[in-house]
Amino acid sequence: MPAFPPERSWRRLLDLAIEEDVGLGDVTSNLVIEPDRNGSAVIEARENLVACGLPVARAVFRALDPVANFEARVAEGTSVSGGQVMAEVSGNLRALLAGERTALNFLGRLCGVASWSRRFVEAVAGTGARVVDTRKTQPGWRALDKYAVAVGGADNHRIGLFDGILLKDNHVAVAGGVGPAVKAALAGAPAGLRVQVEVESEDDAVIACEAGADFLLLDNCSPAELSAIVARLGQRALLEASGGITLANVREVAETGVHRISIGALTHSAPNADVALEISAAGLAEGDAPGGAAR
Repeated sequence: MPAFPPERSWRRLLDLAIEEDVGLGDVTSNLVIEPDRNGSAVIEARENLVACGLPVARAVFRALDPVANFEARVAEGTSVSGGQVMAEVSGNLRALLAGERTALNFLGRLCGVASWSRRFVEAVAGTGARVVDTRKTQPGWRALDKYAVAVGGADNHRIGLFDGILLKDNHVAVAGGVGPAVKAALAGAPAGLRVQVEVESEDDAVIACEAGADFLLLDNCSPAELSAIVARLGQRALLEASGGITLANVREVAETGVHRISIGALTHSAPNADVALEISAAGLAEGDAPGGAAR
């Protein structure tokens, strides 16, 4: 499993999510639940999914109740069946219910991306091709979205514009063509940053390699075109297919021999996973208010 992103990369997002949902307070819970009432709840999957994001859910509840107890019942990356308990949380009931939707929103998104990514990874199993994500993430969610992709078994490409060089069609157009763009990038590339160039035909792929490129993004090429480029350049460059990749065609693309397949849909079109929080009847019966008085 990949390392969980550092808190500084997602804490502002969590605080904003709580602020927009809780605002000045949970009016409903404040009307019907005593302020010192404690209890417990379970978070469960309502469908088959890949567990992802439990540390963020824990942070949500602890932001509202610093002494809330959160215990994960499954590990990140675990395949979970519908009806299975993913975590148990206990603490102040007003806080649990105030954090319910925010915690589930994070879990639903992250489990969804991880589950969707795993489906693509499983679809190309045995071909040797690696599934790779893109920068098509939800604004503000980059670190978490890419973590979820990795939990699902796919690879992360560059995090942002600062840690990778990718000559897209607009860069090529401004530079005056594939050759000049590649030569300019290679001449000034910082140490450690590999230059990748987007091409849309076999001719441009050859031009890019002759200019010194060894990492090509083959955009919107047909399987036949991909196969031809692999046969000609597969030993000279790392070849990555992209554009219009779906679960229905990803296996066909992988079987052309490309090394990588980048898929924006891993993050921009992942279905949200169905997860729920249920207050435990046993937890209500046993819940103690501060000071030990049974409630």
